[in-house]
Amino acid sequence: MRTHGWAGNPPADDTEARQRILDAATRCVDREGAMGASLSDVATELGVTRQTVYRYFAGAEQLFVALAEEAADEFISRIVDRMQPFDDPRRAMVEGLAFTIESVPEERYLALLLRTGDAFTRGIVSDVAMAFGRELLRQTDIDWAALGYDDAQLDGLVEFMLRLIQSMALSPIAPSGRARTGPELRDFLHRWLGPAVVSNGS
Repeated sequence: MRTHGWAGNPPADDTEARQRILDAATRCVDREGAMGASLSDVATELGVTRQTVYRYFAGAEQLFVALAEEAADEFISRIVDRMQPFDDPRRAMVEGLAFTIESVPEERYLALLLRTGDAFTRGIVSDVAMAFGRELLRQTDIDWAALGYDDAQLDGLVEFMLRLIQSMALSPIAPSGRARTGPELRDFLHRWLGPAVVSNGS
């Protein structure tokens, strides 16, 4: 094994190398912010070349999506906790979406998804993003089958959720000239999203 690079302490195997790259990316995002950190920053942090990072991640997009995935499980749990008090599926979905729209831009690692091409910009319905949405719906207490949803319709709901989050998180300013937050955001979502959630089976 070559011993140059990695600040003189090369990883024992590929698994350790990937984890050290992710750890370095975490430090770079902490220091530079979700929009400022780059693959070059990560390579410098590790004391390796960009080509070394490319051995484990195809590019900056893949690296930062992987970092966001590490944060996703905990964030999904927080969304589900916000939805659980509501028996009405409309209210539960509204709360989950409102919380996500308000939180994603401030969640340092999940905000990485807003800067990458495949996950939230060029391909909002990428496998990664759709998997997040499916996992979220699976963890709720909502009886989707009773509401008339089969697997294909649930995927449609996930797609709609992701597109709504993309739009409202990236462009939060309403026609009033300010962002909707709190009760105003929830009232807006309930008015337009609520009927669609419960009328799916009809």
